[in-house]
Amino acid sequence: MKRSHLIAIAAIAVAIGILISASRDMTTYANFAQAAQKGDRVKLVGYLVKDRPVEYDPVKDPNFLAFYLRDDAGEVRRVVLRAGKPQDFERSEQIVLTGQMKGEVFEASDMLLKCPSKYKDEEVYVRSEKE
Repeated sequence: MKRSHLIAIAAIAVAIGILISASRDMTTYANFAQAAQKGDRVKLVGYLVKDRPVEYDPVKDPNFLAFYLRDDAGEVRRVVLRAGKPQDFERSEQIVLTGQMKGEVFEASDMLLKCPSKYKDEEVYVRSEKE
């Protein structure tokens, strides 16, 4: 075989490896009801329910945040994220979570916040240490 053929085969193998690893992170968008049915990792878009408590005590456990989220279908559920609470969390316009349902609670591994419009398209990304 020619050297160029070997290089081409190696490049194709690397490209296939990259595609396979990227496909593991692909998740579908869902609401709470769909997430409960699927049981897989999903992305969930919703809004913080501001009249329910946000549980975060950095002295007790700085990597535990629990709050209530209203999804696009209007359903409200408790969400647990094992990461620190981002600054201006309560002022976020929209929250995108990646995770899965565990009983009645959505266990999030990642959180993306859309900040208020005064920040103009600024987003805050939070990744859980436990994954």
